[in-house]
Amino acid sequence: MTEIDEVAGELIEQLHQDGRQIVIVSEYGIGAVNDAVSPNRTLREAGLLQVREELGRELLDPGASKAFAVADHQVAHVYLNDERRLQEISDLLRSVEGIASVLSGAQRAAVGLDHPRSGDLVLLSSEDRWFTWDYWLEAHRAPDFACTVDIHRKPGYDPRELFFAHGWKGSKPRLMLKLMAKKLGLRTLMDAISLDTRQVGGSHGVLGPASNGVLIKKDRGDLPDALSCTDVHDIVLNEILQTWVEN
Repeated sequence: MTEIDEVAGELIEQLHQDGRQIVIVSEYGIGAVNDAVSPNRTLREAGLLQVREELGRELLDPGASKAFAVADHQVAHVYLNDERRLQEISDLLRSVEGIASVLSGAQRAAVGLDHPRSGDLVLLSSEDRWFTWDYWLEAHRAPDFACTVDIHRKPGYDPRELFFAHGWKGSKPRLMLKLMAKKLGLRTLMDAISLDTRQVGGSHGVLGPASNGVLIKKDRGDLPDALSCTDVHDIVLNEILQTWVEN
């Protein structure tokens, strides 16, 4: 962090010398979490989520499922193929430890989550949990891409992709051997991450003290203490126009 701070300082000093105005905005705040919640496993245990087997591994079958969830940090969108079961599925998910809110209909609109592509149900986790996309009930049945960095086949974001697995599985010699095999034209799976949900120590998405981002500028003027993310557009635009007028 100290090294990054020094680099940022050098950049800011140079921009100041060039007559630039500086606005620093964080993307989001990260809150501490201790484990994940698996809504897809809950749906599967209830007979609502279906999988198909390929070479002994299980793949999610959205078309055959009555319901499935797409996870995104501390928010998950649940899509239903039978809206008549909305209340039943809502009650089921509401009973799961770690799920703080289950929103549907106008409730989604009240928090700005009524986009046409939003789930029929929107789940918000507890502040100390995050949502995983996992749907298998036995680890050896997980799809082969579960332990790889593969954002396009996983039904949701997987923060475990940020961490190498412990031991030989995530070791540099093993990865070097796999890279050599790929260079030689051999097919190999870069399965270097683990399925451990407890290794993730931070997440974001739900509102709380830890979710607040940061905006830093030379003159805050009349800016309120709390801003909406969409307010940043006008703040930056005003800085640009002010610099243009001054020059």
